[in-house]
Amino acid sequence: MKKTIFTGSAVAIITPMNPDESINYDKLGQLIDYQIENGTDAIVICGTTGESATMTDQEHVDCIEYAVKRTAGRVPVIAGAGSNHTSYAVWMSKEAKRVGADALLHVTPYYNKTSPLGLIRHFNVLADATDLPIVLYNVPSRTGVNLTPSICRELSKHPNIVGLKEASGNISQVAEIAQLCGDDLDLYSGNDDQIVPLLSLGAKGIISVLANIMPKQTHDICQLFFEGKVAQSRQLQLELLPLIHALFSDVNPIPIKEAVNLMGWNCGECRLPLVGMQPQTKEQLAEELKRFHLLSC
Repeated sequence: MKKTIFTGSAVAIITPMNPDESINYDKLGQLIDYQIENGTDAIVICGTTGESATMTDQEHVDCIEYAVKRTAGRVPVIAGAGSNHTSYAVWMSKEAKRVGADALLHVTPYYNKTSPLGLIRHFNVLADATDLPIVLYNVPSRTGVNLTPSICRELSKHPNIVGLKEASGNISQVAEIAQLCGDDLDLYSGNDDQIVPLLSLGAKGIISVLANIMPKQTHDICQLFFEGKVAQSRQLQLELLPLIHALFSDVNPIPIKEAVNLMGWNCGECRLPLVGMQPQTKEQLAEELKRFHLLSC
């Protein structure tokens, strides 16, 4: 059996920006401390929610290194290192290892896409590049590529490929992956509205956007389930659905960054080409935050 990187809730943490769009490391440190103090089980740095697509190479590596140092071994740090250029992803994987990351998150190649054989070769090259454990990331709505159950089964044979963040939304596919891969591939929900459904299929937890603003509750959904308190876990999942939907009423991470700013964290704007929310959807998000007592007014 492969070693599990984490169980429970990992936050796909945002990247705070200064007014000049430089990275606000002091604020990032405060967010990391807040997450760990409120039960988050792992930090995912430089993922989609962290705006890695608009980071320079130096910023990307510096963010990973900062997260490792600030976390100081309290929870695992999983570094986003994926690319549609295999050689670049190898380089970023090695850099992440050099600065101390505990694991890697690798998304499927996007835009240029590839065949099933290309996916298998791509991920095996990455898995051979370092000894860090890898969580695959399947999000076909963004990449146009789907990690099918048969591909997952093939990839799970590599000792360094240990997990899968599943954000296809296809529960039947997740069930088949669980059946085919068993203990060779830990499953994590990539969708906050499907935590309990995936836990019921044997998933080890969630890589979460919601956890940026509700770390304890996101952790608790998982912990309650693991303790056999399934009804309570399910109830908490259902109670949070309106807020989860509001956090995905625009392209991620626009709403979650808006939410943390409304809550007073002052984490700056998203970098272009992402722009702020329209007034109506922003107001709807604010109403949900008020309903969950996340705003003071």
